[in-house]
Amino acid sequence: MKTVNDFNFHNKRALIRVDFNVPLNDAFEVTDATRIEAAMPTIIKILEDGGSCVLMSHLGRPKNREAEFSLAHIVNKASEIFGVSVRFVSDCIGDEVTEAVANLQSGEILLLENLRYYEAETKGDVDFAEKLSKFGDIYVNDAFGTAHRAHASTAVIADFFPDRKCFGLLLASEIEHVNKVLTHSEKPVTAVIGGAKVSSKITIIENILDKIDHLIIGGGMAFTFIKAQGGSIGSSLVEDDKQEMALAILDMAKQKQVKVHLPVDAIIADSFSEEANTQICAIDQIKEGWLGLDTGPATNQLFSEVIADSKTILWNGPIGVFEMDKFSGGTISLGNAIVKATEGGAFSLVGGGDSVSAAKKFNLDEKVSYVSTGGGAMLEMLEGKVLPGIQAIMN
Repeated sequence: MKTVNDFNFHNKRALIRVDFNVPLNDAFEVTDATRIEAAMPTIIKILEDGGSCVLMSHLGRPKNREAEFSLAHIVNKASEIFGVSVRFVSDCIGDEVTEAVANLQSGEILLLENLRYYEAETKGDVDFAEKLSKFGDIYVNDAFGTAHRAHASTAVIADFFPDRKCFGLLLASEIEHVNKVLTHSEKPVTAVIGGAKVSSKITIIENILDKIDHLIIGGGMAFTFIKAQGGSIGSSLVEDDKQEMALAILDMAKQKQVKVHLPVDAIIADSFSEEANTQICAIDQIKEGWLGLDTGPATNQLFSEVIADSKTILWNGPIGVFEMDKFSGGTISLGNAIVKATEGGAFSLVGGGDSVSAAKKFNLDEKVSYVSTGGGAMLEMLEGKVLPGIQAIMN
């Protein structure tokens, strides 16, 4: 796997696909700079070699050239993080960009305007990719968050750099850590799969069953499994059309000698609200009009014991409605158990938007082995899919 460490960038322009799709507040200030910070090792390596950086990214999903999606909003934050004044050009192709790139000196950084201001980016247009390719000597893909997209700047562009393309240090690290779970994991391996729907996680579960020893199922999707087994779940979230699939997963896990752990109790509420009345009850005995919104104490103890005995842990998806403090206890308990196991030498990988949000909210992100920056991309890797942005560099 070729990375930026395999190239000397002295007097070279690196054209880097980064993922600066970061959240902004109403004043267009960056509220979470994690993805900008994650690109720093790659950029610093190139600058220290004596090279320059042309950065390409998207921001949001603009329909036209809406100012709210301009990457100009992140220039100050990027400059502060990199310790270099980041230059900005208000387009990503055209004469203005050509001139700005030509004037770029070693040690300098130029950020191009939002790639998705052009439909050609998401359509994987070859002509658009070729125009972008003129702005660098070496192409670097460091955007794991978009590696599962066959876009012009993430996959097609690599064809114009047959011998001058490589992974950035972030993307290389993401691949390495996901592969550590999939192919080089120390046993016992536990996967925690949470979130709302079974349907969105079926292919992940099917793909990882050969690689894990324990499967913890939590969140709203657990109720589909409980109901499929004959339990009463009241008004809890359920996918009635996925009950047979849930039973098939349990059967498949049994055949592969994977132990499945479902919640045994729940914090139930009489409405989906922070002000709701709550009770603790058995997971399969929830009365009508009540819904399960978090795991109960017996479940938290059970899950913590499984995690404590694990050497490799994958956490994808929260196990309760953690956004409401009243229903965050299960997710906090799980996160703390993963941190404790990590401190004891286990390898822990956290990925998928909501579990990353939970890890950050409860200050767990610095205490696990690795937090993935790419939700969709990580999930597709776990599903066993080949990601276009990764394949393009390997070819």
